[in-house]
Amino acid sequence: MLPEALRERAARVKLLALDVDGVLTDGRLFYGADGEALKTFHVKDGFGLRLLASEGIPSAVISAKRSPALVRRLQDLRVPHALLGRDDKRAALSELLAATGLSADEVCFVGDDVLDLPVLRAVGLSATPADGHPRVQREVHWVLEARGGDAAVREVCDALLEARGRLDAAIDGLLGGLEPS
Repeated sequence: MLPEALRERAARVKLLALDVDGVLTDGRLFYGADGEALKTFHVKDGFGLRLLASEGIPSAVISAKRSPALVRRLQDLRVPHALLGRDDKRAALSELLAATGLSADEVCFVGDDVLDLPVLRAVGLSATPADGHPRVQREVHWVLEARGGDAAVREVCDALLEARGRLDAAIDGLLGGLEPS
């Protein structure tokens, strides 16, 4: 699943950090009748974050935007670190590292556009969805197969667990806790 050259980087990751628009979503915004921005999220991404958390790898979001829809989704996913409304994403990463006690080499960040480059350049494993900006694609360690909002985050989650040899165990562990239907 993960290119061999990236397996070592992935095995060192202790935190997955994400941009939102273009990563957790497809980047499109829909406006409701009252002017509220509506976003769509892929359920597979949420399950991937749940798998990571079950293996002790927390997630974080660093986003220039803050919306009720995003806050609600992050609450639903129990994302422990949300740095929202942050134009200076590199400063937000520094705060995140200070709060978690991790080094940048222990972080995987997934971003899709040029505003994400300062963080993508700083972390141990950087990735962008298949439809990430061409300049971002040239600079990251890994261009994903999935497009933003189309289970790109799940691709990363599965690969991080696979690099540790823990993907099947994580899935089996979560399935073992479910009631038969």
